[in-house]
Amino acid sequence: MNIIQNGLLGLTIVDIGIITLILTHITIASVTIYLHRHQSHHSLTLHPVISHFFRFWLWLTTGMVTKQWVAIHRKHHAKCESVEDPHSPQILGIKKVLLEGSELYRTEADNEETLEKYGKGTPDDWMEHNVYSRFPFLGISLMLLIDVLMFGVIGITVFAVQMLWIPIFAAGVINGIGHFWGYRNFEPHDASRNISPWGILIGGEELHNNHHAYPSSARLSNKWWEFDSGWLYIRLMSLVGLANIKKISPKIRFSINKQVIDTETVRAVIHNRFHVVKQYGRRVIRPVLREERQHANEYCRILFKRVRKLMTREDIKLDHTAIKKIKEATSYSQTLATVYEFQQKLKELWANTTQNHAKRVQRLQIWCEDAEKTGIDVLQEFAAYLRGYTELRV
Repeated sequence: MNIIQNGLLGLTIVDIGIITLILTHITIASVTIYLHRHQSHHSLTLHPVISHFFRFWLWLTTGMVTKQWVAIHRKHHAKCESVEDPHSPQILGIKKVLLEGSELYRTEADNEETLEKYGKGTPDDWMEHNVYSRFPFLGISLMLLIDVLMFGVIGITVFAVQMLWIPIFAAGVINGIGHFWGYRNFEPHDASRNISPWGILIGGEELHNNHHAYPSSARLSNKWWEFDSGWLYIRLMSLVGLANIKKISPKIRFSINKQVIDTETVRAVIHNRFHVVKQYGRRVIRPVLREERQHANEYCRILFKRVRKLMTREDIKLDHTAIKKIKEATSYSQTLATVYEFQQKLKELWANTTQNHAKRVQRLQIWCEDAEKTGIDVLQEFAAYLRGYTELRV
């Protein structure tokens, strides 16, 4: 009777609580390192033993199939914030994604077209066909049995926590809050947010905006104050030969004496286009709006305040109303119209993927020369700033 109540280990409630947190954290680490960074984006390779351990652990604790998770996530990136996005709170609403994230996952997992198109390159061995994909509920059934045997009756609660951890934090919090609330370091064409600068509870996935800016990066942290626990584990594994890091988000260097725009400049600007857009908004658009508001009437001051985000961010495509507001604001200020026009021309540098680097060098050179001729101080300073972009440091 005592064994049934307390389990084979006979642990205290505090001990069981600590072990439960450890078990759920291993699951989170398996999702972010194996499913996300390794399988979905190929940002690192894993030793076969480590890779299979993660796959086995996820089968045991979540019942998730690698191909399904990978396909759904890749489709999310390909169709982000559109009606085809499997779980966009911008389209479906934050309440639905936050509370019904696991249901949205299961619905998309049944879409054979999604699996076929986006699930390529995932495990295709005997174990996958005959165990993991064929019997996804067998693993979690074994987990329930193990929890009850080890911890006794309270093992049922431990099991419930394990089963809810991923649906709540991955399917709900990351897919929901990660595209609704938080701060942004970069301006990709979606609504991604960094939920917290310290990625501990969800293995670094809290840094969701950083990930959408550089999806193929094995490191999700970007600023010096940000912490990605998943990256810490990857670095530790790489030191002992269990992981090989293939790509991380680029870091840029500036040379204050660099005046010649070359291929290296263009490559650095394009690779760091999200940083460029953010800096243009901060160094050019906002100072101009601030200056114009000081000399405008009450109506224009309100209008300039309303268009600030619209003119400096790209997280959601501008609708007709937003475009109309920007046109109205620029009609009241030639300076604002000029810097906004230059912003759009700058974006064309990386939007046109058919141009070679020589043509892009020429276009950026012309952009800087024309910006310097405008007589607008902040635009002239930004042109000089762009010339200083130099080699990437990874």
